[in-house]
Order: sequence, then structure tokens, then C-alpha cells
Amino acid sequence: MSTDELELAGHVVELVRRLGGPGAQAEAVVTRADLALTRFANSFIHQNVAESTVGVRLRLHVDGRTAAGGGSVVSPEGLRALVERTLAAARLCPPDPAWPGLTPPSPVSAGPAVDEATIHAEPGERAARVRAFVDAVGGLGAAGYCRTSYRSGAFANSAGHSARGRSAEAAMDGIARAGGSDGVARRCADRLADLDGAALGGRAAAKARAAADPVELPPGRYEVVLEPAAVADLLQNLSWFGFNGKRYAERQSFAEPGAAQFDPSVSLVDDPLHGSNLPYDLEGTARRELSLVDGGVTRAVAHDRRSGAEVGASSTGHAMLGAATFGPVPRNLRLLTRSAAGGGPVGGGATDAGAPDGRGPTAAGAAGAVADADTAALVAGVRRGLLVSDLWYTRVLDPKSLVVTGLTRNGLWLIEDGVVTRAVRDLRFTESYPRALGPGTVLGLGRHAVRQPDRVDGVWWEAPPVRLASWHFTGGASG
Repeated sequence: MSTDELELAGHVVELVRRLGGPGAQAEAVVTRADLALTRFANSFIHQNVAESTVGVRLRLHVDGRTAAGGGSVVSPEGLRALVERTLAAARLCPPDPAWPGLTPPSPVSAGPAVDEATIHAEPGERAARVRAFVDAVGGLGAAGYCRTSYRSGAFANSAGHSARGRSAEAAMDGIARAGGSDGVARRCADRLADLDGAALGGRAAAKARAAADPVELPPGRYEVVLEPAAVADLLQNLSWFGFNGKRYAERQSFAEPGAAQFDPSVSLVDDPLHGSNLPYDLEGTARRELSLVDGGVTRAVAHDRRSGAEVGASSTGHAMLGAATFGPVPRNLRLLTRSAAGGGPVGGGATDAGAPDGRGPTAAGAAGAVADADTAALVAGVRRGLLVSDLWYTRVLDPKSLVVTGLTRNGLWLIEDGVVTRAVRDLRFTESYPRALGPGTVLGLGRHAVRQPDRVDGVWWEAPPVRLASWHFTGGASG
């Protein structure tokens, strides 16, 4: 039997027609995935793994009922078994009157060029970047990973629509540890060659050393400079809970298309083809750039065919596994940079909390907290506030207003009169993400965005550092 993805997908659709009858509607997605990971801890590589898989996902609609199934056996017997059990499942499902139908034949681009060197990267090439990272931390403990991924696939349905594509990605995520202080550096790229292990290691080490001897600060509202890793958490939660078409249709999203819900400096674009990604979604709809926020005005939310039909809109190419439960999510979100860093008032009156005087020798040691010129330009405008490297363990308290609680990690520093003066112990926060980015709250954006990897390949968040007028810290890390 052919191993071509498009021929396999077409074969599954034909099996549904033969076994389910001429009225059966079907769509099939075949994806080959080659994933490789080199992981390190205690400054040495302890795991190198690689897997190559083929997956088939079938969704069908027959006699007014819808069912989906998947498998990894692509022999004639395996594909027939997949079709038979999915048809059997459909007979047990309740009627589906909201079935949106299949994607009609429509053009799908080939997608961006794929880097062949990344596709065929050897373990030694990932190990070389790990070695560069470890060497650059200068004797500190180091841990993290370097990974590469390659996917090729095809889509076919019984309406006559088909598509195919390829994607590749590389990512590195590492920490350096100095005593009890950690520094982090991450990057995601289309090419493994664009990952500089030495630069990432040097950045992580500088931040770890700068985070030593932290002081306690009282809770309160502080002006903040969020680095790209921290901004990535905002983008992720905005995507899952705000720009999600299912939540919007159910009135569980803050999004109000046409309303000026964000600061005028905020423009958000979901851009799956900006980085390598398959050029079609799980329903075969072409992926494309989608403007979610333009100059502070909310413009759109992401839809698959089902959520779009509920509100009278078209699919935006965001069908995905699990969307029937939690909805279609934009997973390649970019916060667009401005032409110049800063761009807002410089005053520092956004904090209502006091802070110890950190000037003196401590300030020189904290200088490594500032990772780049972008961050330095934003810090320079802050009278009193906090520099935040990273957020974690974030949990949504109120999905509608997107109030989130979580913790800082991997470095938190006090800023006084435009200078990072000393490290601060981690703080808990409780904040509405849309409010924090609302009109008049964004005091500056960096010039250069950094793409942050997600736990899943093909998912990333890209942003510059951001200066915000107010962030609500509610207590120490212990509560």
C-alpha cells in the first residue's frame, strides 16, 4: 500500500464511502511526525530520544450523527478497522443537528519553506548547542533541552477537498542555577542554526547571578517591565480564554469585536505561517494570518467550522484536536512591536507599595538582570517598579474577565529611578490580563520580539518586552 500521506487520506475517505454508504461524510488527516529531544540536567546530557510516528485522524457524519477516531496502523487492515470502529461509534452517538458540514474544495498554499538541515539534524548538532549553553554558564548548574521537530501531512474529505504540507521547528529552553537563584533563556525558531546555545547560556547565567540575595517586598500594585517569557503567559491565556470562538459563542469570553479593549499600542496577530507550521487545520481549512487586535481594537476571535456557524462566521482555520470540548484556540500569537521602544509616559506613580532602598553595591550585582537593550530602554523610564523575567503556575480565577493568579519565577528585581537595584523574592499576583493591557496601561513596547516555545511543537508565543503601568501583586510566593 502507498505510504504517501495524501493517498492514505484519500483511501480512508473511500473506505467510509464504501462501508458507510453514499450519504456518509468523512474527513481524514494523515500526519507523519519526527520528533527529537536532547535533555540535560546537572550540566550534562542525560537523555537523547527520537520518535517517528504516523497518525491517522478520521471524523465522519452519518445518519445525522458525528464521531471521530484515530490510529497509527496504516496497513489496509488497520485503516479498515479504524473506519469500522468509527462508524460503530457514530451509531451510538446522539444526533448532531449543529454539524457544520465539510470544508468545500478551496485553495491551500504550500506553506513556508522548510529548513532541510533542521529536518535531518543529528543528535550531535543538538548536543553542540547544549555544550555551548553549559560552557557559557561558567560553572553554574545548568538544565534544559534542545529539540527539533518535523511534520508532513495531508488532508482529504468526501467533498473533494484536499491539502498537504510540511513544517519544521527547533527550540531550546535552559536554566542556570546559582545557589537558590535561577535564570532562564528560551527561544523557538524555524531553523536549528538560529539557536545560539552560548548566547542563551550566557543570558541565563547573568540573570541567575543577578537574582542572588533577594529582599522581601510588600504586596501592592507596581509598575512592571515584563520580559518576553512573562509576556508569553499573557498571550497564551488571552488565546485560550479570550480569542477562543467557542467561549465567545457561549458568552464566556471578554472579547468584544469592534470595541477598544486594549491600549492603542497593542496589536495581536495569530500567524501560523510566520513560523513553520502545516498550512491547513484539522478540517482542511487554509491557515492564514488573523488580526485579533489592531491598534487596541478587538477585531476577531478564532473559529473552526462549528463555532463559526454558531455566530454566523466562517472558519478562520483553527480547528484542532479537542476543540469540540474547549474550543478553537489561536496558538501562534504575536504581539507586534512598535517602531521605537518606550512610547509612553515615564512617570513612576503606578505603585502604592513601599520598598527598601537598594542603592549601593547591590545595584552593580543586579545589572545582569537586564538582558538586552530593549529591556534596558523600558527599565530606564520606570521610577519605581519591578522587572519580571517569567510567570508560572498561572491559573484562571474568572474566565470572563480573565482574572489570573500565579507566581513570578526565574528572577524578579526592583527598579528605582530607571536602574535595577536588587533582586526581590518571588511574589504571587492576581491580575486581569485584559485590564493590564487596557487603554492607557501600556507605557512601552520593545523593538524586537522573541519567539517563546510551548511544551508542544508548532505552538509558540512571540513578543517584545512590555512596560505596564500596574500589576497587582497580592503576597509572597508562599501565599
